[in-house]
Amino acid sequence: MESFGARVHRAVAERGPLCVGIDPHPGLLTRWGLTDDVAGLERFCGTVVEALGDRVAVVKPQSAFFERFGARGVGILESTIRQLRDCGSLVLLDVKRGDIGSTVSAYASAYLDPSSPLYVDAVTASPYLGVGALAPMFDLAAAHGGGVFVLALTSNPEGAAVQRAVTADGRTVAQTVIDEISQLNRGADPLGSFGLVVGATIGETGHDLSAVHGPLLAPGLGAQGATAADLRTVFGAGLPAVLPSYSREVLHAGPDVAGLRAAADRVLAQCRAALAGS
Repeated sequence: MESFGARVHRAVAERGPLCVGIDPHPGLLTRWGLTDDVAGLERFCGTVVEALGDRVAVVKPQSAFFERFGARGVGILESTIRQLRDCGSLVLLDVKRGDIGSTVSAYASAYLDPSSPLYVDAVTASPYLGVGALAPMFDLAAAHGGGVFVLALTSNPEGAAVQRAVTADGRTVAQTVIDEISQLNRGADPLGSFGLVVGATIGETGHDLSAVHGPLLAPGLGAQGATAADLRTVFGAGLPAVLPSYSREVLHAGPDVAGLRAAADRVLAQCRAALAGS
């Protein structure tokens, strides 16, 4: 199977550098005039798929907002994943899983094995039990053309205490993550399948992200405070690999399909301008 790195590179070239999150939290369902239940969730997701599934390069459902409704919510997540893939979008499931041994292997099977009903193109993962502990995810992703985005420098203020802590060899924790993911992507063309999550709100990082040679997911844009122009400051020489990610900035334009499309087009134009010449 074609690698995830190659697929995301092509999707961005064809549809533009944009990832849109599906985050159906209670306040957003209410804003759309929907009930905060399974029926509201299903209508919300159907509208987002209709509006954006055939237009946006990557769509990122946040698993927790489906899991809170139990089995029926997970069923809607499965259906939404299938519909998005049928529309040609790559699906990045935001699950931030991280564990060891058989448990991380089970997580990998749940999301990165084509036989799973929750099979997606890529997932987010937490490296704080050690990047090496995620090896079963990396291995299964590589075997089936999937991708993994590993948390590195996140936009939440609590993250810095861990991510910028200095290890015994003088590197920050974030730098150790950057270095290990860079090694996984060595020799990949045109882009590696293993990426990082780097918040767009964090300013200058002091880290060289260009060496990763994999996709760099940039959440925190729009309602969380960062603008497309901030991407240059955060990513520097790594800018060509950046995948800007918006959620509320686009979703607040719903439930009107035309409004959602217009919002996505607007932020995409901003991202194109910010990334131009990178």
